[in-house]
Amino acid sequence: MPDFESLLNRLIQGEVEFVVVGGFAAVAHGVSLPTQDIDVCCRFTPENLLKLQEAIADLNPVHRMVPSRPPLQLTEATCVGLRDLYLDTDWGQLDCLGEIPGLGQYQDVSVHRVSVELPGGTCWILSIDALILAKEAMGRQRDREAALQLRAIRERQQS
Repeated sequence: MPDFESLLNRLIQGEVEFVVVGGFAAVAHGVSLPTQDIDVCCRFTPENLLKLQEAIADLNPVHRMVPSRPPLQLTEATCVGLRDLYLDTDWGQLDCLGEIPGLGQYQDVSVHRVSVELPGGTCWILSIDALILAKEAMGRQRDREAALQLRAIRERQQS
């Protein structure tokens, strides 16, 4: 069973630079759709990716989009040029994205973050307005449904 909160706490404790985006961020804002993974937009520098690897090393991370499912074994050299990492861990799926449709790369995404408190510390998630933009840019039915719920939540918060 996924333990997304503990997985995020690992990233926080490992001082990984990231912003939670996607379904988990939507749920944090009050959307009722379940999510199967954690999507984070992170800084794709060797330093940050090596911190990420260290933070989850004992959770047996493997590349889930590669049929042979090789273990995550990053080096400074292999980090260069990476744009996304799709991982399976003992605590659930973790998608590390270098760019978010409708928003841009990490430096663009990070200006739209808001904080939530988890037992492990402060966690940054995408703001409701930015999440609506990202969901609409994705264009999938599930994302359109999440955007509708997010708009309704935003309206309730503003009234």
